[in-house]
Amino acid sequence: MEATFDNRTNVLSANIRTAHDDSVIYSIKTTFGLWGRKLVTVLKDANPLPDEPVIVGAINWKDHYFEIHGHRRSLSSLKRTSGKFLRKSRYWRWSPERKEYEIKFHKDEWQVSSSSESEDTPVVGRLSVPFRPHLVRKCKPAALELKRTALIQDEVFLILLLIYLEAKRQEQAVSSI
Repeated sequence: MEATFDNRTNVLSANIRTAHDDSVIYSIKTTFGLWGRKLVTVLKDANPLPDEPVIVGAINWKDHYFEIHGHRRSLSSLKRTSGKFLRKSRYWRWSPERKEYEIKFHKDEWQVSSSSESEDTPVVGRLSVPFRPHLVRKCKPAALELKRTALIQDEVFLILLLIYLEAKRQEQAVSSI
C-alpha cells in the first residue's frame, strides 16, 4: 500500500489517500484539551464494510494506550528495548501471536522492519515526513508505504504506531528549540 497524507506534515489531523487513485482510505482526527495537549487520536476507516465499525483504532495520549478494533493495550506492553545506550533498538508488537517490528528513524523517514524477515528485504514499511519548508513551492506531503507482509495482520497497528512516533518526534523537535 502506498499512500499520502493530505495535510502535509500534520499527521494528527489528515486523510490518508491512496497513491494510485487519490481516494481516501483512512481519516485521522485528534482532539486537544486545555493548553493544546493531545487527548485522543482516532483512526477512521473511510470505506467500512456494512457490518464493520467506522473507528478502527485510537491512541489515548493521556492514559498511554492504543485501542484497535475494541482491544486496548498499554504502550509499555507493546514496546520492548534491547541493546546499550548508543545501540538501543526498540521493538513493537501488538500481541504475542503477532509479528514483532523494529522501527528506526533513518534518513528523514521512519523505517519498519520485521524481526522475522530475511536480511535481503528487511523493510516492510516506511513513513517519510518532509520537514524543510520551501519558499517557492509547496513541500511534499507525508508518504506512507506498507508491504503486503505488514498489511496482513498489522495494518492499523503500524499506521497508529507510525503516527505516534512521528508526533513524538515533532514534539521533541519543537521542545528542543
